[in-house]
Amino acid sequence: MKTMHCVRLLLFLFFSLQTTNAQNQPNVILFFADDAGYADFGFHGSKEMKTPQLDQLATAGVRFTQGYVSDPTCGPSRAGLITGRYQQRFGYEENNVPGFMSENSAAKGDDMGLPLTEVTMGDYMQSLGYQTAFFGKWHLGGADRFHPTKRGFDEFYGFRGGARSYFAYPNEPARHLDKMERNFGNFAEHDGYLTDVLADETISFIERNKEKPFFALVSFNAVHTPMDAREEDLKEFPELTGDRQIVAAMTLAMDRACGKVMAKLAELGLDNNTIVVFTNDNGGPSDRNASVNLPLSGTKSNHLEGGIRVPFIMRWPGTIPENTVYDYPISTLDLLPTFFAAGGGEVDSLRNVDGVDLMPYILGKNEARPHQVMYWKKENRGVIRDGDWKLLRFPDRPAELYNLAEDIKEHNNLAAEYPEKVKKMFKQLFEWELTLERPRWLLKREYEKLDIDRMDQYR
Repeated sequence: MKTMHCVRLLLFLFFSLQTTNAQNQPNVILFFADDAGYADFGFHGSKEMKTPQLDQLATAGVRFTQGYVSDPTCGPSRAGLITGRYQQRFGYEENNVPGFMSENSAAKGDDMGLPLTEVTMGDYMQSLGYQTAFFGKWHLGGADRFHPTKRGFDEFYGFRGGARSYFAYPNEPARHLDKMERNFGNFAEHDGYLTDVLADETISFIERNKEKPFFALVSFNAVHTPMDAREEDLKEFPELTGDRQIVAAMTLAMDRACGKVMAKLAELGLDNNTIVVFTNDNGGPSDRNASVNLPLSGTKSNHLEGGIRVPFIMRWPGTIPENTVYDYPISTLDLLPTFFAAGGGEVDSLRNVDGVDLMPYILGKNEARPHQVMYWKKENRGVIRDGDWKLLRFPDRPAELYNLAEDIKEHNNLAAEYPEKVKKMFKQLFEWELTLERPRWLLKREYEKLDIDRMDQYR
């Protein structure tokens, strides 16, 4: 009897602790855009785009002026985000696009995905008692074993691949990667415009879990190609033409979707206890969707600032002061430890993450840089940023060196003036590369040339 009493007492204490934690744990909503241009938001000064909901979000919390992704393309960037680790550490160096890969790759087709050895953001949030959901573009593996519901998410509504139509396909797509899917294996096309549908699905999840701590990753395919927009949204931009008009309409729809979700949080009285983040997976591909990354040089798929620096805002009422601007470099790698710590987890218990909990830095409790050194790599190309100095290594030309504090456009190459700094940073980059796994798959070489050509076009 004494033993049973002890067991009951322990169970009571455990569930009491869980209830207390649930009451204190903030909800988390992560809005993740796709291929958006750095300059294509009102909070970054755009006079063409209409983003009133996101502009309001930016003024309600912190705007990061130097927010980075871990890669300038979709798949690897998402692998870094969801693990909090440089994705090159586990061989996820190239994009996972079937048909674009070298025939000599170790993994091809559906076998390209986030290794099962990796612990995800969803896994960690589940461990803290959160209800978790993923909405939209997955792009971390098409095979069943890589499915979101097997990688830390209780619910999934979206598609497994990297791009698809925003409107329902009239006939069932041949590839399962392109199909809309609810949870696991329930394939059916959606009704309406996909960006709006993802907002509605997120709202449904919130309503069903309003009494519990929840985490929703809303992974828009907007504003990735194909260039699909609603006629009503196009009419909002009569002064624009062609793809620029379409991307403006697509951006407006995404802003509206974010606004609908935030309005539901307010309606349910949850907004003061919900962390909301908006960011983007890589720089805009200006030649594909008419996005604009100015004043940054470069685009998606290259390592100039326009490829890796992204819009990045966070709101947490009562914790993050309004109208905060944070100027030190931070990364999407930081979101996993930030969310985990906010939910009551011990950051030191996270396994081999490269990100940090941003809250002490945002709130001024730690005045150091979150990251003194940051890295990027794709095959022969590599980048190291140390403080404000940035070294870029190329396969077809000498390395380039920039001081980003003085030259955000990367127009003044200082490599010839500082040869010792170039040598030191070159070696530092190589030392980091020695800690990485070999890539699990590789793009065909022709795409490496396309990336270099795109970089030169948008300098």
